[in-house]
Amino acid sequence: MNKKTCNLVGLLSLVVILIASFLFVQGEWLWAKANEEHIEAGTSLEEKLKEVLDNEYLDGTVTGVSIRHGDTGEVLFSQDGDIRLHPASNMKLFTAVAALETLGEDYRFRTEVLTDGKKKGDVLHGNLYLKGKGDPTLLREDLQQFAKELKEQGITKFKGDLIGDDTWYDDERLSQDLNWSDEPFYTGAQVSALTLSPDNDYDAGTIIVEVTPTDKTGEKASVSMRPETEYVVIENNTTMVAAGEEKKISIERQHGNNKIMVEGKMPLGGTLTRSWSSVWEPTGYVIDVFKQTLGEEGVEFIGKFKVKSEPAPKDAQVVAFKESMPLEELLIPFMKLSNNGHGEVLTKEMGKVLFEEGSWEKGLEVIEKSVRDFGVRADTVQFRDGSGMSHKTVIPANDITQMLFEVQEASWFSVFKHSLPIAGETDRLIGGTLRNRLTGEFTKGNVTAKTGSISGVSSLSGYVKAKDGTDLIFSIMINNYLGEGRNIRAVEDAIANTLAEHEFQTKQ
Repeated sequence: MNKKTCNLVGLLSLVVILIASFLFVQGEWLWAKANEEHIEAGTSLEEKLKEVLDNEYLDGTVTGVSIRHGDTGEVLFSQDGDIRLHPASNMKLFTAVAALETLGEDYRFRTEVLTDGKKKGDVLHGNLYLKGKGDPTLLREDLQQFAKELKEQGITKFKGDLIGDDTWYDDERLSQDLNWSDEPFYTGAQVSALTLSPDNDYDAGTIIVEVTPTDKTGEKASVSMRPETEYVVIENNTTMVAAGEEKKISIERQHGNNKIMVEGKMPLGGTLTRSWSSVWEPTGYVIDVFKQTLGEEGVEFIGKFKVKSEPAPKDAQVVAFKESMPLEELLIPFMKLSNNGHGEVLTKEMGKVLFEEGSWEKGLEVIEKSVRDFGVRADTVQFRDGSGMSHKTVIPANDITQMLFEVQEASWFSVFKHSLPIAGETDRLIGGTLRNRLTGEFTKGNVTAKTGSISGVSSLSGYVKAKDGTDLIFSIMINNYLGEGRNIRAVEDAIANTLAEHEFQTKQ
């Protein structure tokens, strides 16, 4: 090859190299540009969230935040998302998921009236048993219906004892970490397989105490309870004061018994004070109210009889029964109103159904196993109760959003999501604990989420659509805060608002 030819080949090679280099650089630039646009969109949300989280009310707290894309499950933002934090009532998300997965949306609780005796004429000779199987929705009118059914069967008298059977669950009434200060109130009501609710909020194991004004200063205010029962005693230490003076009423049951102390001042023309007070050993409470309803329906006791608790014989015959609403409906007061008792009953029921042991230990085992199937890492969570009252339950925010992402494929997902509070919806059985929150243009009716609050802890986890229609899943857990909870809730609401108002520039 001559020198001229070599120079030509060399020139052509150089041109090829330059073109290849240009295309490579151009490709790299185009890829980088596209990636930069994607990052900028994500960073835009990140910047907004970091600005919200740069808040003096969060100083000294540990705040876990996890945001996922609702369609892909991709983590779009995480701050301490893998740090184990106390969830408060966000624990109920796990209990509800496990209950739907293991019991099913059509599951019902059952209460039975049984006897080991025989009917002779209009007299039932033998004991009458009321056997509870965990129904937290049992009301006084249900007991009244039992009495009516006995009478319809021709029983107007019975000679024997009236017995409550609560052996469907174990006899542990309170979860292991419940604070002493919560125990007298509905938030810490005792769990029994035989229990009673005072109204349609279904706070099982409680009675409602109401204080209203009388018309003369120096007298005591009027105090009543619902339902009426001799099992509970009220000591009224109130005083009526002049109109316009400050109302200050306290209602608290003494520890270890059923004496409720009502104290304080009620002004003339003052407003009603109402409190749900827990009952010590609720099995006896149910039996006492059942005895009343039997008498009201004309079913009389003959001779001496005892009112007590013990198991019904295996061969006892069912003479009446009642089934609760299905789980699908029970989830509404459980999740919308954040009913602690329902969380604990469901926990024990799952243990009973799967392991034939109605205990917290077995129920929590079921919950842990169930949620593992929805992406929750067993080695990074600790469950101590079914309601979230425990300060020892710990869960990372990323695990909450992972579960909320994966349950979208479950057959019962619509039931689960329907049970969550909906922002700004004023009906308490729709909006629930979010009915007075997130009422703005982009959040009202859009944010569907579970709230949570115990001392020093606040949480909010659920679903929201961004402004451009992108489905998002979020979890916010704030631990170790001091001061007023409303300031912390304002931070949660600001995060939810940010998500609802955000527009993604590129597909996430």
